[in-house]
Amino acid sequence: MNVTTEPAERFRKGFVLVMTLAYASLFFALINDFLMALLLAAVFSGIVYPLYLWLRNVCGRRTTLASLVTLLTFMAVIVVPLILLLGLVAEQAIGVVEDVKPWIEQHVQQPVHGERKLPDWVPFADQIEPYREKISAKAAELAGSLGLYLATSLGTLTGGTVSFFLNLFIMLYAMFFFLISGPVLIKTIMGYAPLSQSDKDRMLQVSLSVSRATVKGTLIIGVIQGTLGGLGFAVAGIDAAVFWGAVMAVLSILPGIGATLVWGPAVIYLLISGETVAGLALLAWCAGVVGTIDNVLRPVLVGRDTEMPDLLILLSTLGGLGLFGVAGLVLGPILAALFMAVLAIYSRVFDDWLNPTGGSEEDDEPQPSAAGQS
Repeated sequence: MNVTTEPAERFRKGFVLVMTLAYASLFFALINDFLMALLLAAVFSGIVYPLYLWLRNVCGRRTTLASLVTLLTFMAVIVVPLILLLGLVAEQAIGVVEDVKPWIEQHVQQPVHGERKLPDWVPFADQIEPYREKISAKAAELAGSLGLYLATSLGTLTGGTVSFFLNLFIMLYAMFFFLISGPVLIKTIMGYAPLSQSDKDRMLQVSLSVSRATVKGTLIIGVIQGTLGGLGFAVAGIDAAVFWGAVMAVLSILPGIGATLVWGPAVIYLLISGETVAGLALLAWCAGVVGTIDNVLRPVLVGRDTEMPDLLILLSTLGGLGLFGVAGLVLGPILAALFMAVLAIYSRVFDDWLNPTGGSEEDDEPQPSAAGQS
C-alpha cells in the first residue's frame, strides 16, 4: 500500500508547490507597482510601533484610534516637512541652474577678477593662477549639472504626480493596518518558512534593528549635517544654501566622505575666487563641526545596531539606491543584514557538509594536559 500511496503523495505535494509558485508569481506581478510602498510601510510601521503601543495604552486599548493618531504624528513630523523641504530644494536647484550660465559668461568671457591673485600661502599658487577662471567655470558647470538633475527629479516628485501621491496613500493605508495587525501578519507569514523559531526571531530582529539604525542614521545625521553645512554656506555668502545643505544631507549616507564632497569644492571655489577669509572660515566650520558630527553619531546610531562593517553598509546603501531608488537607503542595508543572517542559518544547517570532520582547525591543535596546567 505504501508503494502506491508514496508516488501519489509526491505528485500531490509537487502539484501544490507548482500551483503555489504560479499564483504567487501572478500575485506579485499584480501588486508590483505598489510593492515598494508596501515594503516602506512595513519598515516605517516597525519603527513607529513603540509609539503605537504607547498610544494604544493611552487610548484605552482602542487600536483604530491609536493607529490613526500614530499615522497623523508620522505625517506631521516626517512626511509633510519632507515634502515642503523637497519643494524648496527643487526651487533653489532651478535657481542654481539659471545662475550658472550668466556666471560663466561673466567670469570667463568677461573676467572681472583678473586683478586678484591667489595668496602666496596657497600650495602651487603660481601654477594654479593661470587656470583659476577655468577651474571656477568647471566647478560652476558641475554645480549646474547637479542642480539640473535634482531640479528635474525633485520637480517630478513634488509636482503633484498621480503616481507619487498614490504610492504615498498606499504606504499610509498599509501602515494603518500593519500597526493594528502587524504581529499577527508576521506570525502568519513566518509560519510558512520551514525554520526554527530561533531563526525566525533572529531574522525579524535583524530586519527591525537594521531598519531603525539606518533610518536613525540617515535622518538624524543627514539633518544635522545638512543644517549645519547649509548654515555655513549661508554665512560664507554662497547662494542656494538650502539646496547645498540638502545635497550634503543626502550624501551623508556615505560614511566619512559624504558631506566633504560638497563643502570641499566650495572651500576651493572661495579660495581661488579671492574670498580667503570666507574660504578658511568655511573650512574650519565644516572640517571641525560638520565632519565631526558623522564621526561621533554614526557609531552610536548605526554601527551598534547593524553589527555590519562600514564597507558593507556603504556598498549596500549605494547598491540599494541603484536598485530601489531613494527607498534603497533603507532597503539596501536591510537586505545586506538579512543576507548575513541567512548565511549564518546556512552554515548551521549544513554544518555536517561544511565541516565533515566535525571540528575546526583550532579543535585539532593539541591541548595542554591537566598535569601540565597544574
